[in-house]
Amino acid sequence: MIHTRGVDQIRVVFLGTSGGSPSSERNLASLAVVFDGRVILLDCGEGTQYRLLQGPVSSGRIEAIFITHLHGDHLYGLPGLLATLGLNGRTDPLAVFGPAGIEPYLRGIFETSRLRLRYDLSIRECGEGEIADLGGLRVVAARLEHSVECLGFALVEDDHPGRFDLERARSLGIPAGPLYGRLQRGEDVEIDGRPIRSSEVVGPRRRGRRIVYCTDTRPCDGAVGLAREADVLIHEATFGSDMAAEARERFHSTAAEAAEVARRAAAGRLIITHFSPRYRDVTPLVEEARGVFPATEAAADLTEFAV
Repeated sequence: MIHTRGVDQIRVVFLGTSGGSPSSERNLASLAVVFDGRVILLDCGEGTQYRLLQGPVSSGRIEAIFITHLHGDHLYGLPGLLATLGLNGRTDPLAVFGPAGIEPYLRGIFETSRLRLRYDLSIRECGEGEIADLGGLRVVAARLEHSVECLGFALVEDDHPGRFDLERARSLGIPAGPLYGRLQRGEDVEIDGRPIRSSEVVGPRRRGRRIVYCTDTRPCDGAVGLAREADVLIHEATFGSDMAAEARERFHSTAAEAAEVARRAAAGRLIITHFSPRYRDVTPLVEEARGVFPATEAAADLTEFAV
C-alpha cells in the first residue's frame, strides 16, 4: 500500500480496471478518489454504479465527475449513474467535466429519454490547464495521445501549513491561546516587547499530494508533465511488450511504457490499470513494469490505496 499521512488520508478506490470490454473479474474503467469525506469520480464505464454498491464508497457523496474521453468503456455508465442519483433523492449540485462533446452527448440522452433530474447538474467541456477548484483540491488537465481527444487529470492538494512545534513554543514562554493561532498562520508576535518570529516555532510548508490519472494514451510528454513528481501515477497498461505493435496501432501503452512515463516524471508510485481482458493474470505486466520502475503495483476492482 501507499504511504499514509495519519488521519489525512486520500483514498483511491478502483471501481473498474478493464479496458475495452469487461471480464468476469474486471469492470470497465472508473476510479473514486475520497478526499475529506468527499468523492471525486474519474471515468464512469458501464457497471460503475454496481461497483459503488459493492465497495466502500458512497455514491451520494460524489461531488464531481471527470471523464477522460468519449469512448464507451469510460462513459457508458454515466447516464445510468446520474439517473440513479436522482431517483435516490439527491438535491446537492453535481458537476461533470470532460472533453468537447460531453455536453451534447448527455443532453441528447436526457432529451430522448425525457430524463428530468431534481438536482442541479452542470456539464463543463474543458481543455488543458486548471479546470476545477474543489476546495482544498485542484484539478489540472493535460491532453494525452489517443485516437480521440483524451484528457489526463492531476488532483493536486493544497499545500499544508508547517508543523507547529509546541515544545519550542513553550520553551520560548509563549502562552497557549490566540498567539499560537497567529504564529501558525505565519504572523510574527511580541511578548512583553520581545519579538517572536513565526518561523521559530512553525516548520516549512508541506507540499500537497498529487494524484495523476492517465488513460487511454500512448506514452507522451503530456502524461510526463502532468505526473511530474506525483505521489501516485495511475496509468493504463493495456498490453504487455509482446503486443507493442498493437498498443501503437490502438493508441494504448504497454506496461513497460507506463513505467517509463513514471520514471521520466520522477513519480513516487505507479499503479497500472486498464488491462486488456486477454490478461486474466496481470503478474507478467507488473513484472515488466517493475523492470523499468520498481515502485509499481497493479490495480484490481475494489482495491483501495491510501495516499
